[in-house]
Amino acid sequence: MGILKWVFVLLLSSTLFLEIGAVRRGRTQPTERISGSAGDVLDDDPVGRLKVFVYELPSKYNKKILQKDPRCLTHMFAAEIFMHRFLLSSPVRTLNPEEADWFYTPVYTTCDLTPNGLPLPFKSPRMMRSAIQLISSNWPYWNRTEGADHFFVVPHDFGPCFHYQEEKAIERGILPLLQRATLVQTFGQRNHVCLKEGSITVPPYAPPQKMQTHLIPEKTPRSIFVYFRGLFYDVGNDPEGGYYARGARAAVWENFKDNPLFDISTEHPTTYYEDMQRAVFCLCPLGWAPWSPRLVEAVIFGCIPVIIADDIVLPFADAIPWEEIGVFVDEKDVPNLDTILTSIPLDLILRKQRLLANPSMKQAMLFPQPAQPGDAFHQVLNGLARKLPHDSSVYLKPGEKVLNWTAGPVGDLKPW
Repeated sequence: MGILKWVFVLLLSSTLFLEIGAVRRGRTQPTERISGSAGDVLDDDPVGRLKVFVYELPSKYNKKILQKDPRCLTHMFAAEIFMHRFLLSSPVRTLNPEEADWFYTPVYTTCDLTPNGLPLPFKSPRMMRSAIQLISSNWPYWNRTEGADHFFVVPHDFGPCFHYQEEKAIERGILPLLQRATLVQTFGQRNHVCLKEGSITVPPYAPPQKMQTHLIPEKTPRSIFVYFRGLFYDVGNDPEGGYYARGARAAVWENFKDNPLFDISTEHPTTYYEDMQRAVFCLCPLGWAPWSPRLVEAVIFGCIPVIIADDIVLPFADAIPWEEIGVFVDEKDVPNLDTILTSIPLDLILRKQRLLANPSMKQAMLFPQPAQPGDAFHQVLNGLARKLPHDSSVYLKPGEKVLNWTAGPVGDLKPW
């Protein structure tokens, strides 16, 4: 880095640390309202605009699985559990299926954990098939649309493809019985076989209470320019290197491990949340999937997310103005990250900080208990409400069939 760039960085950093340090969760400086449709959608209230019927399934599909392993409550896929709990007491719930706009099947497909706490979805397709067979046999509502007025929460890495490795997920494809349903999923990547058209993309689960306990004094300056903690290589699953994160994380490490502007490491310190609140930019690169909880954490802690994931579909993109609060860097441009970030004008950085300080923006990224106005639960309901009324084409003619119950890998057809 040339001497002139170093001088620029020092001036920029000193100014940022003085000015941005004051932008702390919207409490010391006025927040900026989102102009246009994004802000309006954030403020939507779904109550009164839709009714949801929750199927009562045997507990083996949900509660017993959770009782077996409570770790499911804290991993990044826990939205399926909390969405179920929320709907049971939500004012949009109806006990009369005849008046329902949507039908919800509570299946905890990501709660089969390894000893290390990693969810493996190998049983998920059989579990989901079993649940759909159950509701189609005991209620008439699935059969009249073959799921077109049903929604399912499928939050694993590649959602309804039910595999954690992309090549295997693509090979599997979306579970055939979910082809007509609306999917609520964390996976979002344009033109990908595992992202169903019409899906509602949600943020991964990050524990709200845990993050709340790590808030630091509001006047703490942002003394870290770029921050990242996480894997750069996944040797266990990608021994040859280059496939994991399509090489983007490896490029971050190789180019910036010795750059003083970049505080990057594989270590995950106990001060992780505090460090994010001291940072101006937080790297959010793809891993095996395009997203990670860092995206949520960055927004919550007012750290400008640097999104490195080509073709990513971001959560609640019709409500949250990602282009205005984040920085997007193409995977191929990772070696130029230092130049890209130091070239952003100070006034633009400060505006992104003010927008991130908007409480409604943070609220929309969280699944709190109890639910709160404008939170991620409500954004999901907003998404469902905007898909109403259902087109008449969703209702099948008597005797008409669209879905192929025998399609898919042979192993999926075994009883669960």
